[in-house]
Amino acid sequence: MQKTIISDASCIILLDKINELQLLKKLFGKITTTKEIAKEYKKTLPPWFEIKEPKEKKYLKILEVIVDKGEASAIALALEYDECLLIIDDLKGRKLASELGLQLTGTLGIIIEAKLSGKIKTIKPILSKIKATNFRISKELEQKVVSKAKE
Repeated sequence: MQKTIISDASCIILLDKINELQLLKKLFGKITTTKEIAKEYKKTLPPWFEIKEPKEKKYLKILEVIVDKGEASAIALALEYDECLLIIDDLKGRKLASELGLQLTGTLGIIIEAKLSGKIKTIKPILSKIKATNFRISKELEQKVVSKAKE
C-alpha cells in the first residue's frame, strides 16, 4: 500500500507558479490536502488531489497557536496516519512536524526525488524558474540541492 502524501500550500503554489505541478502527480499519483490549504491555493485543485480534514480538532487548535492554519491542518492530518510523507516548506512548520516525528520533505526535496527517480532529466531549469519567483533559496542550499540530485 502506498503511503499517504500530504502537501501544504507552499509546494502546490510554487510548483503551479512555475508550471511544474504535474511533478507531484508523476511522483506520487495522488496528493492529499485539506480545505484550508485548498483555500490558500485560490484555484481549483486538479482531480488527483484528495481533500480530507483532520478528525482531531483539539490537535488542530493547538497547532494553530504555533503555525498558520494551513500548516496546522496539514500537520494535524499527517498525525492521523501511521505512514505518510508531509510536504512542507515553512521552517517553523518543518521544525514542528519533525519534533512530532513526522516524515517530511519540501518542494526542493520533491525536485531532487523527481530527478533521482528519472521523472525529470535535470533540476537546473526548474531551479532557475524557482529563483525567478519570490521563493527564497540561498546559494548554499542551491548547491546542496544540485549535489543531492547528482548534477
